[in-house]
Amino acid sequence: MTKPSRKISTTALSRDMGISSKELFETLSDLNLVYKQAGQWYLTQRGFDCGGEIAVHPQYGEYIVWPADLDLDSIFNNAKQTLINATAIGKEFGLTSQRINLVLSEIGWIEKAIKGWTITNLGVKAGGLEFEHSSGGTYVLWPTDILTHKALLSSIQPEEQVDSKPQQVSTSIAQGELIADLKDSHNFREKFPATMRTKDGHLVRSRGEILIDNSLYDYGLAHAYERKLPIEEDVYCDFYIPSKNSGKAVYIEYWGMESDEKYDARKEQKKEIYRNHDLNLIEIENKHIENLDDYLPKMLLKYEIRVD
Repeated sequence: MTKPSRKISTTALSRDMGISSKELFETLSDLNLVYKQAGQWYLTQRGFDCGGEIAVHPQYGEYIVWPADLDLDSIFNNAKQTLINATAIGKEFGLTSQRINLVLSEIGWIEKAIKGWTITNLGVKAGGLEFEHSSGGTYVLWPTDILTHKALLSSIQPEEQVDSKPQQVSTSIAQGELIADLKDSHNFREKFPATMRTKDGHLVRSRGEILIDNSLYDYGLAHAYERKLPIEEDVYCDFYIPSKNSGKAVYIEYWGMESDEKYDARKEQKKEIYRNHDLNLIEIENKHIENLDDYLPKMLLKYEIRVD
């Protein structure tokens, strides 16, 4: 039977390694074995898995101890082999690595660095590890169990319904129950109230609108839903992005229906209104929804709005 390794304090371990305790704590933090909060060091789950324990000193209270033969090089190499990047996470959810990084940033696990992304204390707690690329940029890798983390899932797949029986707007349109001018009607908004909640709290009417709104939110773009156009006619856009986003003001229309004569006729009328008033318009159709992270950034860039 293997004799368990004796445990020593972080300070004692640093002396054995020939470095300062500060340097060792920084290394342990980089390896996601510990994290600092309110001036106190705590073990992460990875720290416990690597043999770290909490000991209690009768005078000074709790402190962290480690196996005397703790091999940091081995921990580093093993960790990198079992971690996944944003691209791998994105494949699990059908999203791009850029979108995943924006989601992780929105959760508060990573922050934008001068070149790349840097991890936060919350990200460390979630199991992330920060690495430096040969180019000097930084990036973060994650344990595979991140794929089932509640915070990540709730951000990627948020609760969409406000009530238990939302109106099925698209079905009603197909059945010809709506008036010809669709959303540009007070009657429409009364008869078919928005009941599907997005990440930023907007209430919208369809899955496609949820994906568009959530994308704009993840891109960090200020936006409005169903804003009246700045013209005399009573016309509303689906989404509006003001010029303060470092680019030009732009309107977004989601054409969510196909093969409906009334809808198609109003669609052409509405497009002509945008043209006649020189309003910037991005058109999104159903074929774009599943590849929104490829399509929408390209369209936004045409109006000098860059999203990373």
